[in-house]
Amino acid sequence: MAEHAIRAEGLAKSFKRTQALRGIDLAVPPGTVCALLGRNGAGKTTAVRILTTLLRPDAGSAAVAGFDVLRAPAEVRARIGVAGQGATVDELLTGRQNLRIVGQLMHLPAPVARRRADELLEQFGLTGAAARLVRGYSGGMRRRLDLAASVLAAPPVLFLDEPTTGLDPVSRSQVWAAIRDLVTGSATTVLLTSQYLEEAEQLADEVVVLSDGRVAATGTSGQLRAAVGAARIRVVLRDGAAAGPGRLRELLGAGETEPDGRTVVLPAPDGLGSLAAAVQRLEPVRTDIADVALLRPSLEEAFTLLTETGGAPVPPGPSGRDTQPELTGAGAR
Repeated sequence: MAEHAIRAEGLAKSFKRTQALRGIDLAVPPGTVCALLGRNGAGKTTAVRILTTLLRPDAGSAAVAGFDVLRAPAEVRARIGVAGQGATVDELLTGRQNLRIVGQLMHLPAPVARRRADELLEQFGLTGAAARLVRGYSGGMRRRLDLAASVLAAPPVLFLDEPTTGLDPVSRSQVWAAIRDLVTGSATTVLLTSQYLEEAEQLADEVVVLSDGRVAATGTSGQLRAAVGAARIRVVLRDGAAAGPGRLRELLGAGETEPDGRTVVLPAPDGLGSLAAAVQRLEPVRTDIADVALLRPSLEEAFTLLTETGGAPVPPGPSGRDTQPELTGAGAR
C-alpha cells in the first residue's frame, strides 16, 4: 500500500496569463479526510481536476492510490470516485435505477450492481425513496444519491468538489453524516474542497489552505486556529452582580475589561489548565458569575488571516492530529 493515498509535489498550472497553481504540495494518508479551503480562484478545483486526470499540470508530479496521474491515468480513474459541484443523477429515473445503471457502466455483474445499489440506498438513508423518480427528490436527497453513485464501485479514494454547496443546514448535516460513515466504514480517503469552514471542522483530519495558487498553511483545524492567535479566558458577570470587573482582575491577577463593563478577558497560556485555575480563583464571587469560557480563534479567523497574508505552514503534532481542545465553556458555580 502506498504511504500516501494522494501525493502532489510542485503542481503548477496556468491558463494563459492566469497562474491557477504555483507549485503546491499535498500528502494525504490513506483513510483520512483532507479539506482544501480557499477563496474563489485560489486553485482548489484546478488541483482536483489534475488529481482526477482531467487536466494536465504544467509542472510537478502527482500520484493517486499509488499511480502517477500522467503515466497511468487509467489506473488512477479505476480507483477513484468523483462528485462534482452539481448532482449528475438522472431525474427521470428512480434512485435505485440510477445506481444500477452506474453499476452497469462500471462493468459490475448485474447481481453485484443490484446488491451494491440496495446497500448504498440504505447507507445513505434513501431506502424509503428508492422507487421514486429523482425529480421528486429534495436537494439533499439528490446530493446523497450522487455521493452513493460516486462510491458504488468502492473506490479507495474519493474526490468531493464542494459537496454541500446550496444545501440547507439539515441536508448539509445529512451529507456530512454520510461522508463520516463512508470513511469510518470503508477506510476511504477523501479529498474535499469547500467554502464552508464548518464543513472542514466537521469532517477533515487535515486542512490545507490555498491562497493565490499556493499552499498558505496546512494542519488540523485546531493548529490553524492556534497559529493565528492565543487562547483566552472570558469571564462574564451577572446583571446586578455585587462584584465588579476590578474585583475579578484582582482575583485572577490579570485581565482587561471589555466595553460592556461586565466582561473580563485574560490570556490562557495553558488552555484548560488556565481555565481550571481561573474557576478556582473565582470561587469567592461565584454567585456573581454568569459564565466562564475558554476561547480559541475560530477557523474563520484563521482562514481570513491566512488567505490575506499568504500564511505559513503549520507543523503537525506527533500524531498528525490536533491535540488542542475545542472551544470549551464552563459555567461557574
